[in-house]
Amino acid sequence: MYIKNKNLVDSIAWQKLVRTVNNERFILFIWILLALIISIKQHFQTSPNNNYLIFKYTYLHAVEQLNLYNLYPTEYFDSNHYGPFFSLLIAPFALLPDYFGMLFYQLANICFLYFAVKQLPIQRNKIPIVYWIITHELLTAMFALQFNISIAAIIILAYVFIEKEKNFWAAFVIMLGTFVKLYGIVGLAFFFFVKQKPKFILYCIFWSVVLFVLPMLFFTPQYIIQSYYDWYNSLAEKQLLNASLSSMQDISVMGIVRRVTGNAQISNLPFLAVGLILFTIPYLRINQYKAPMFRLLFLASTLIFAVIFSNSSESPTYIIAFCGVAIWFVMQEQPKNFAVISLFVFALLLTSFSPSDLFPNFIREEYVKRYSLKALPCILIWGVIIYQLIFTKFHSKQNLINE
Repeated sequence: MYIKNKNLVDSIAWQKLVRTVNNERFILFIWILLALIISIKQHFQTSPNNNYLIFKYTYLHAVEQLNLYNLYPTEYFDSNHYGPFFSLLIAPFALLPDYFGMLFYQLANICFLYFAVKQLPIQRNKIPIVYWIITHELLTAMFALQFNISIAAIIILAYVFIEKEKNFWAAFVIMLGTFVKLYGIVGLAFFFFVKQKPKFILYCIFWSVVLFVLPMLFFTPQYIIQSYYDWYNSLAEKQLLNASLSSMQDISVMGIVRRVTGNAQISNLPFLAVGLILFTIPYLRINQYKAPMFRLLFLASTLIFAVIFSNSSESPTYIIAFCGVAIWFVMQEQPKNFAVISLFVFALLLTSFSPSDLFPNFIREEYVKRYSLKALPCILIWGVIIYQLIFTKFHSKQNLINE
């Protein structure tokens, strides 16, 4: 009797633990707690996070009408590469003391991504799994105070709004991401799933005008127009710098080839051409557009493609790609086969855990960083997704949502 009661108590305790771990509010609490810990840790450093200083001074320089893309070594290292609109977006945080600015900036990013993932049209019991899968990659992005957390949310929401036929808001988030960091423009990949395409195009034009003009109301039209010109030049210069064999960027398909061969002169164009062809082939399967699984895999493909074919990708950028990995994994048929599980574990180890102290330092420095190997699992998974999008026959009436 004692053993039976003990087993019953253990079973009840285990069920409570599982329910707690899978509780979405509990996961949000963990994310917020991580943001608090990281902000406290960065607050007690000798100086605030360099990325945050870049963001903060983007607004302060705009107020003084200074060039947003010049080097300011007395204020921060590196240079700004965000669009002029970002100077307005970061303003509420830049006006706060650094600790609170960093904290609320982090909270805004993680809550935005949390909200976006929660809107995914998949079974409710799979949402917590997506949250947990991306948590460590989210932590990497948070340590760098990266806006890429919000870029991932923007791409996901663009898909969700198009699914819900909320084209006005889909156009808004796509243009918002584009005017801040260009990555958002990949949300246009879902254009062929739009029900009312002429209206959607008009909404994109409307939001482009609004987001282009809005900063002019706070600064001056001449200054903002000049800043867009400066932004273009800044991005062109950055592309050349990223292709070096020692930069922190270029964690991409091209980066792996350049660094393995030791040839920094290898062009992006052949890789981009092949990547775009593979990415667009599934568009030819028009009869599959009605299948929810097809569209979700296309979302996963888009999230990964935007990162692995960009030589601006660095380690914290992979929060975008890893959202795609998570969506791909949870949508695979049960029971998941050995190949799917192996690829997923490979991605967890090499992509997500490699930048952390959980990974041996020698391997991280001498192999993973040197050869941009963080990109490798995502490249392989993207290849699998493309194969599935091209050859799998999806069911148009498949219900992926557990109400």
